[in-house]
Amino acid sequence: MKKPFPRPAIGTATLSLLALASVPAQAQAPAPTLKEITVTGNPLGATDLMAPATQYSGAGLLLRSKTTLGETLDGTLGVSSTYFGPNASRPVIRGLDGDRIRILANGGGSLDASGLSYDHAVTADPISIERIEVLRGPGALLYGGSAVGGVVNVIDNRIPREPQFDEQGGISGKADLSLVSGNSERGKGVLLEGGNQRYSLHVDAFDRHTSDAKVPRDLNCTKAGVTTRSRRICNSASEVSGGAVGGSVFFDNGYLGASASNYRSTYGTVAEDEVTIAMKSNRYAIEGEVRNLGGPFPSIKGQYSQTDYGHTEFEGATAGTVFKSKGSDFRLEARHAKLGRLDGVLGFQAESNRFSADGAEAFAPYSKTTQSAVFAYEELGTDWGKLSLGGRRESVQVASFGNPRVARFTPASKDFTSGSYALGALWNAAPGWQLTSNIAYTERAPRDYELFADGPHIATAAYEVGNASLTKEQSGNLDLGAAWKSGGHSFKVNSYVSRFKNYIALNQTTGVTRNAEDGTVNPVEDTGNPGFTAAGAEFKPLAEFRYEQVRARFTGIEASGNIRLLEGASQVDLALRADVVRATNLSNGQPLPRIAPWRVGASLLWASGPWGTSLGFDHNAAQKRVPAPPVGATGAYTLWNAAASYRVKAGAATLLWFARLDNLTDRLAYSASSVLTSTAFPKAPLPGRSLKVGLQASF
Repeated sequence: MKKPFPRPAIGTATLSLLALASVPAQAQAPAPTLKEITVTGNPLGATDLMAPATQYSGAGLLLRSKTTLGETLDGTLGVSSTYFGPNASRPVIRGLDGDRIRILANGGGSLDASGLSYDHAVTADPISIERIEVLRGPGALLYGGSAVGGVVNVIDNRIPREPQFDEQGGISGKADLSLVSGNSERGKGVLLEGGNQRYSLHVDAFDRHTSDAKVPRDLNCTKAGVTTRSRRICNSASEVSGGAVGGSVFFDNGYLGASASNYRSTYGTVAEDEVTIAMKSNRYAIEGEVRNLGGPFPSIKGQYSQTDYGHTEFEGATAGTVFKSKGSDFRLEARHAKLGRLDGVLGFQAESNRFSADGAEAFAPYSKTTQSAVFAYEELGTDWGKLSLGGRRESVQVASFGNPRVARFTPASKDFTSGSYALGALWNAAPGWQLTSNIAYTERAPRDYELFADGPHIATAAYEVGNASLTKEQSGNLDLGAAWKSGGHSFKVNSYVSRFKNYIALNQTTGVTRNAEDGTVNPVEDTGNPGFTAAGAEFKPLAEFRYEQVRARFTGIEASGNIRLLEGASQVDLALRADVVRATNLSNGQPLPRIAPWRVGASLLWASGPWGTSLGFDHNAAQKRVPAPPVGATGAYTLWNAAASYRVKAGAATLLWFARLDNLTDRLAYSASSVLTSTAFPKAPLPGRSLKVGLQASF
């Protein structure tokens, strides 16, 4: 597969960066210091957020970065991972996954097929990310009903929003190199930015290769009819590369920028020993903002992106099912003039996406989904805190065009009009104390595959059948929080409950199987011709699963704290964290599947001058609360980890050396939120002990 950014290009760029580090300091005017905010949490840019939020950047992100977005965020309060091996995972927030979690790229839609299937990777590699913002709960309804669980915003600065240099101009950049022992990972990335007060240019490239991941038990691997055993996850190797160019022009009252980026990945699916996915995604974006306009709308911001995504699933060297998605996202926000203490934004969003799947595992038809929405967010400042009110009205059209190669798909169309509303409050109850509350009502239109699926889905070991009679999913949500801070000491706790009137669940049909080859109900193997049915189709029975609507409830608590044990030339902190979520199908009283158990963790952090170290653990309780018949249950496990970093100046450059040791005790563990624990046990445990070492050079 041809790579747009070959390794020699990255090496050349890295050498160029190191050479540029020797440019005299006066030619490198430092970027102005900007206050870091969670932009997805508040479109007005406020730092006091009513909805629970977390952000990672700089060394903090570097030290927790893994091969997928889901695994990078796993362990964040309320966040687990769909973990489909080391190469594909999406975040699970408060027990909700798939298309109930909205993944954004710089605040705009990130369009791929990762929500369709657990083995489809997110088209964002942590090696190229500068900051990740996570907003938990329904406070993110401004981004659509698909954000009922929360929002993950991936920020890469490919379209700079502020000047980084003064009128003399300058250049900055960084290079990352890393090695990982557990999967022989070799990762590298380079970023360069230059310009002055009137323009800024950006270029980045990255490349990463891994081999099969080591685990603490022997596993079978069958290729070309030969079965071997080793302590590695079979078919978990990967190759990832990509990059981008972008830039912005700044004027007195705003900016206009554009970027073009690509992502390429080839990786094993781990559920099938000889199936690999070759993925590609090209994304083009334009963004701009005009400020200080005066009148009723002092500032207006717009962004548009277009994504061309596709991947082919190879069985050995033979191309199998081909998935394609092409879509666009447009968003316009206007901030209105303040009305006394009332501040807010009004907006419009439109999204369109065409999807197709061809091959033996084309379980969803050709389709086109379009949506348009208007939204508003208002904040009222008070002497004791503030109030917020948000609302969104959305129109969604889902059209199925059938599939010319699959007779069982027939054309159909569904239209939905949904509304979502939220009310929040923040109270500065006492010095150092803040209390928050959020109440929301959210509606989500069904996705194309939930409505029209009809075919074998090997990633879930199921024959999936959609339901064209599905109505929009409705939920009521309540979140209560308290936070306290005094010097280096802090504490936060949030409790929540979400009740769904008609949650869309994929449930097994009792006593029904389907033949993966032709969809025959309860197929019978021809005794005179083993491996085939009487009709001559290959005999591949799968349990039938149908999309149905049930009443459901999600409840949980998240708590974290920091205790400053020592302050002075050296600083020692004890960081504590714990969370739990319970999800129940109220229609039958059964637990919902793939829910993380209660978790607790602690880390001891020491910092002194250029040095930083940490030692900690995360304990996952046994998950016995699973649907009947009991599948997907997991045992308890504790994973220990350690990290160290050292920062030093080398001329105009800053060098950050770092090391991270994961799963110190080489503990065997299985993820309760991974479908593989139910469908492909014991093929894909969590990775065993691994050591990551690296260097980041920046100037």
